Amino acid sequence: MDLITAGQAFHGFDPAPARKECARALGPGGRVVLVWNDRRKHGAPFQEAYEKLLETYATDYAEVEHGLMGRLENIRSFFAPNPVNTTTFGNRQVLDYKGLLGRLRSSSYVPAEGQPGHSEILDELERIIRDHDNGGRIVMEYDTRAY
Repeated sequence: MDLITAGQAFHGFDPAPARKECARALGPGGRVVLVWNDRRKHGAPFQEAYEKLLETYATDYAEVEHGLMGRLENIRSFFAPNPVNTTTFGNRQVLDYKGLLGRLRSSSYVPAEGQPGHSEILDELERIIRDHDNGGRIVMEYDTRAY
């Protein structure tokens, strides 16, 4: 292979065995690129309201967010002894209510149906959408980071 990519998935890898497998599969000059879309949490009213929603109602959001702090350490370990080259660029996702609801429900830290906080987080999401509606669309802003 010339290129191996992992998007939003590296947190589930054990860096040493993953590196060994990539080295086995890559041909001479082959590359590995690890990619994340990091949702912007500040700088726009919707972004801040959505962040507050997660901080208030999501079950283990703080722990998941804190776990991301170790990401760069694991990435450096994965690429060692080579340096890590990084690029960051803006990215956005335009969603209607159904798309935003699906995005919210796909997050592991959001209470599932029947769990405490489930109806509350959905009610608050509806309020946020009403407050920040832009012609039936909500824009999620991201910083896409590639390593």
